[in-house]
Amino acid sequence: MSDPATLTAAFLLGLFSTLHCIGMCGGIIGALSLSLPDTIRNNKARMFAFILSYNLGRLFSYSMAGFIAGILGASVLQSGGFDQGHLFLRILAALMMAAIGLYLAGWLPQLAHVEKIGIPLWKVLQPVTRKLMPVNSLAKAFSYGLIWGWLPCGMVYFVLVWSLTSVDAVHGALTMLTFGLGTLPGLLSAGIMTSWLTGLSQSTRARRLVGLLIIIMAFSSLLLTMPQQHHHS
Repeated sequence: MSDPATLTAAFLLGLFSTLHCIGMCGGIIGALSLSLPDTIRNNKARMFAFILSYNLGRLFSYSMAGFIAGILGASVLQSGGFDQGHLFLRILAALMMAAIGLYLAGWLPQLAHVEKIGIPLWKVLQPVTRKLMPVNSLAKAFSYGLIWGWLPCGMVYFVLVWSLTSVDAVHGALTMLTFGLGTLPGLLSAGIMTSWLTGLSQSTRARRLVGLLIIIMAFSSLLLTMPQQHHHS
């Protein structure tokens, strides 16, 4: 199950991965912001409402993906025996988390190929986004965000694998939701400070620092969860 420590780690992972998110999605939300009518862009409150709607749609999609992953994780545990299956998934989650850190730091660029997994689905969904243009209502912004949530992203895929360890659908959804909430501050401000954040996302030093923090989190989570596998009869 997802405990407070797991959810906190998921939130921090989202927060630390902001640089990657800006690199992947900052351009998208910047372009969407620029495509809004002048009457909306010149009104900061309305502009923020549209950016928030984009992101709420994205978080809803993340939660649904986590819900599905949680169901799959539960079936894996039931088929493999709870203790053994849970231990395997926990180790896999920690390794995936460490891989995220290496990827962000630029020490394992090969992981970018993972994003190709979602390309077939994205080819189906992407044409729908054109039908939503121009995004001139909050409902359209939310709908666009729903589709945006399925944009091929290695970071999201790694956290989905982590969601498999949460045993059930609700906790899988919560893991993905808290990860998404962690990405929210950076992407909400991306529509306002796009150029500054994009520059920061391209900073090798910043990416290495964030990568190292995530690697430390990965090994810490593994050390914290290992003793939990010993149950007394």
